[in-house]
Amino acid sequence: MIWDREHECMDRESLERLQLSRLQQLIKRVYHRVPHYRQALDDRDIKPEDIKSLDDLKHLPFTGKEDLRRNYPYGLFAAPMAEVVRVHASSGTTGKPTVVGYTQRDIATWAELIARIVSQAGVTNADVAQVCFSYGLFTGAFGLHYGLERVGATVVPASAGNTAKQIMLMQDFGTTALISPPSYALYLAEAAREEGIDPRELKLKVGLFGGEPWTENMGHQIESLWGIKATDNYGLSEVIGPGVSGECLEGAGLHISEDHFLVEVIDPETEEPLPYGEKGELVFTTLTKEAFPVLRYRTRDLAILNPEKCACGRTSARMCKVMGRTDDMLIIRGVNVFPSQIESVLMSIRGIAPHYLLIVDTRGPLTQLEVQVEPDPSVFTGSFRDLEALEDSVRRRLQSVLSISARVKLVEPKTLERTAGKAQRIQSAK
Repeated sequence: MIWDREHECMDRESLERLQLSRLQQLIKRVYHRVPHYRQALDDRDIKPEDIKSLDDLKHLPFTGKEDLRRNYPYGLFAAPMAEVVRVHASSGTTGKPTVVGYTQRDIATWAELIARIVSQAGVTNADVAQVCFSYGLFTGAFGLHYGLERVGATVVPASAGNTAKQIMLMQDFGTTALISPPSYALYLAEAAREEGIDPRELKLKVGLFGGEPWTENMGHQIESLWGIKATDNYGLSEVIGPGVSGECLEGAGLHISEDHFLVEVIDPETEEPLPYGEKGELVFTTLTKEAFPVLRYRTRDLAILNPEKCACGRTSARMCKVMGRTDDMLIIRGVNVFPSQIESVLMSIRGIAPHYLLIVDTRGPLTQLEVQVEPDPSVFTGSFRDLEALEDSVRRRLQSVLSISARVKLVEPKTLERTAGKAQRIQSAK
């Protein structure tokens, strides 16, 4: 199902005309209303009337998380507080949270964008959608909630946590769409089986997963456990929240709402734009946000863009699953590796449960890595020799596929932390 055929299926020429018009309006808005951007543009000797084509985007200044923190809480707002009807914020785990605002029109736009995302995944007004993200300052739950209501789905605002109750609600309410972090979907399936419930016998048919990076192998595990179609969606608070892009049922990448977001891929070192098909850092410019527009926001997320028309009929550019972050790359004995690559290897090994923890030790001259994994209870024999063989299998696979040397430690089943929020996969050695 295509929610907004006019904009999701626009020809490239019409789309670029619309993007340019909206970009020019955006530059005028931030130049006259946001002192930070006025100064940044003046420093580059750029005035709003200088923006003549989309190619001029590369001359505009970048925005980073540090700019948001320096202007905490409302310094980057382009609307007076009397027009701001909602604020959200990041968790602030590395300092002050980054605060974002929404006007009434922003909220309506957000709901429309989520309506596209959930429609791409096959959700309709006949579905019962259970939202298992935390309701609060985090953008995930509220953004998805209003978009699901926009398509007419019955929304169960279950929020995060209380896993036993989540399973009860799925049974009693006939939930057909699960909205959660992918790691929590794995935990829910595990908990259901512990209660003697086969997840595949519930009415669930689709899962919309986001909030954390996840690999195709993890997706296959989720689909196998639940008997559903697992779809990916991408967003970040600084751009709008969920609703930036989403996967359709073709499973060939996440469609970006390009009429609302200008997307670039840049070399994270040189900051130069890269062509379609090359891996780089995603950069977004919001075209329609009123309260909190951003110019060239550096996400630190790595991906590849594909501009080709999808088999579903949509013409918007697609991004692959996030392949890692520029700020979470590990260097293990001289080899660059991302946690998502390690996850992909682990998820492909028979006998390994989909829960792991990476312990990174940087105290010596070379970074050491310990990979803690759980054996799958279905193959866990308790035999010391079998455990040694499984550890050796994981160690050899990591060496063969990723060329990294790591210590592999099998831990008892169900000892690694489960969480209803974003899974914490990396810890520093103490």
